[in-house]
Amino acid sequence: MKRNRRPSLAVQAHSAFAGFRFPPDVILLAVRWYLRYSLSYRDLEELLAERGVDVDHVTLYRWVQRFTPELIDAARPSRHAVGDRWFVDETYVKVAGVWRYVYWAVDQHGQGIDVFVSRHRDIASARWSSTTALAAHRAPVGVITDRAPALANVIEDLIPSAFHNTGQYENNRCECDHGRLKARLRPMRGLKTDRTASTVIRGHAFVQNLRRGHYELDVEASPVFRLASAFDDLRLAI
Repeated sequence: MKRNRRPSLAVQAHSAFAGFRFPPDVILLAVRWYLRYSLSYRDLEELLAERGVDVDHVTLYRWVQRFTPELIDAARPSRHAVGDRWFVDETYVKVAGVWRYVYWAVDQHGQGIDVFVSRHRDIASARWSSTTALAAHRAPVGVITDRAPALANVIEDLIPSAFHNTGQYENNRCECDHGRLKARLRPMRGLKTDRTASTVIRGHAFVQNLRRGHYELDVEASPVFRLASAFDDLRLAI
């Protein structure tokens, strides 16, 4: 069945790169590598230095924090419509030495729907995450979760018409994505703030969606070049 597609992105007259000393290609290369690979900022600093780019790891951090939201927003019009079956789960990460909970949703096509980082694992957090996703996308006909009472309560309240499946092993799709996220965060020297954590985790999910072809960006490119080609397109839109 053919999936619904949304309009392609538009070229912006004003560039978000205005005032930066380094060219856009270098900035976006650094942001792409950081979000895609299991690198620390010091690893990235060293890799760029080998290519003749002398940039401090603190500057790299600022680039990731500044341009990741810009890229996500610019790509939104070209994103494929999400499917009608959602897989929802939560995992946990440490921020400044304290556990935070990451609510994660993907559809049956493997497209990440939404990411929400919370201080708590409760009904209020689950509700906020679900409300944000439902505001941006059409309500699903089915939702697959584990047996967490908070998720069951929110689904019954917000999407009463959806079939709620809590079968064992049904939510393995989310579990696989959690593993990729943990692998990405492992080389880092800890997330320092909730804002930093949210930006990096959302950026990681965004890059996974690009790699899996869930955006109408340079669809002619081969899978191995898909991410780089998409970033080239997005450079003109931010």
